Amino acid sequence: MRSRLSPTIALDLPSPVSTPALAPDSVSSTLALSPRLHNSDLAPTKTEGRRWGRYSIFALWTNDVHNIANYSFAIGLYALGLNGWEILLSLGIGAALVFNFMNLSGYMGQRTGVPFPVISRISFGIHGAQIPALIRAVIAIAWFGIQTYLASVVLRVLLIAVHPGFAEYDHNSILGLSSLGWLCFVAIWFVQLAILAYGMEMVRRYEAFAGPVILLTVICLAGWMYFQANGTIAWSSREPLSTGEMWRNVFAGGALWLAIYGTMILNFSDFSRSSPCCKTIKVGNFWGLPVNILVFAGITVLLCGAQFQINGKIIESPTQIIASIPNTLFLVLGCLAFLIVTVAVNIMANFVAPAFVLSNLAPKYLTFRRAGLISATIAVLILPWNLYNSPLVIVYFLSGLGALLGPLYGVIMVDYWLVRKGQVDVPALYSEDPSGTYYYSNGVNLRAVAAFVPAALIAIVLALVPGFHTVSPFSWLICAGIAAMLYLIIAKRQPYYAQVSGESIAVENASH
Repeated sequence: MRSRLSPTIALDLPSPVSTPALAPDSVSSTLALSPRLHNSDLAPTKTEGRRWGRYSIFALWTNDVHNIANYSFAIGLYALGLNGWEILLSLGIGAALVFNFMNLSGYMGQRTGVPFPVISRISFGIHGAQIPALIRAVIAIAWFGIQTYLASVVLRVLLIAVHPGFAEYDHNSILGLSSLGWLCFVAIWFVQLAILAYGMEMVRRYEAFAGPVILLTVICLAGWMYFQANGTIAWSSREPLSTGEMWRNVFAGGALWLAIYGTMILNFSDFSRSSPCCKTIKVGNFWGLPVNILVFAGITVLLCGAQFQINGKIIESPTQIIASIPNTLFLVLGCLAFLIVTVAVNIMANFVAPAFVLSNLAPKYLTFRRAGLISATIAVLILPWNLYNSPLVIVYFLSGLGALLGPLYGVIMVDYWLVRKGQVDVPALYSEDPSGTYYYSNGVNLRAVAAFVPAALIAIVLALVPGFHTVSPFSWLICAGIAAMLYLIIAKRQPYYAQVSGESIAVENASH
């Protein structure tokens, strides 16, 4: 969330030109592939035919940036008393952090061609990788259900706006949801399943379609609000904060923005593995993250400032503005746009990850599609509307698990970039041979676990104990650093790491 951004902010990232996919086999790997670790969905993707280009990545982030939850978060900064420039600065700092960390994760996926559960085997071991994968999956399944429920709420509003008679079906309760609520929830659930049934290529196409839809919608909404406010906006909602409080909120906002993206930073390789080169990732990320986030910040300031100028109130979400549009046609179009983007965000952030993770648990029996169906079914059985309405669950369970993502990221990145210098024997990631590179101790790298556990405990304390509320926004960043330093100290180093391409066992990109 810095006011000036460039493609090479803060971190010394490897040049995207000099980091292509792994070169042809420099070492011949003769290890047998294990059916407990390998199937066609978990296998590396062939370099040729990868279709996630710059626009695909840009559209992916456009959907993620301009979703309802992010607007609610940014509006919260306005409610805290930050003015327009301070909100731009705060989100700019967060954008810089997310851009750099996402590049590090994305380059790993592009160079190896493997998804996140397999990436985790490099540092945690072929079986120890289940630790980060399962943490990511539990969070994703819970949020998949919650986001599906939130999308169904938007659909419910849309249907009642089109035909007010539907409202009479919205007053009963079946397991906590009305008849209309169940109809909308199941409809959204089936739409997402249908998209995933066609694999990652259909995900790419849907994200490419949804990105421009939401971008155009929020720009039009901002323009309409500016017109309603007669061309003037309230730059702030209250008296200026003290200098210390202002800077604390600015940096806290930036750190929290990074934490929001903590899930996608971990499993971005699920998408970047299908990109043709690292430069594609860097350019797509630059336009999709720093540039897009600053546009998002500007729209947030305009929406909040215009609403406050009109009636002195602070909105909680853009959907409140859409609900107040007097024209039924535009109200329906606005609801449709946010419905489309909510589904897009849910698929990319909360459906793809658990599908790969559950497939990773039993590759011999679970394909990507079967695993996706299982995770989606679990998301229904947990009755996610009850989770969403329970502050205890959201704060202590999901937030607690979310705090673990920073330490996981720290261990995985340090192992790949600083310990191994990017040298990976990809076929060995699918072997249970005790002599294999990633077998470690019975398939678990105990040093990675030893670095992760203390950092994870500190992260949970910082995130959940009220006495640490002043530093809790920085818990992801702090504990990622702690885990990274611990692992850098205790990691076992070898004089030579084999670099073996996965092309010999790779599958066509279109098959995913």
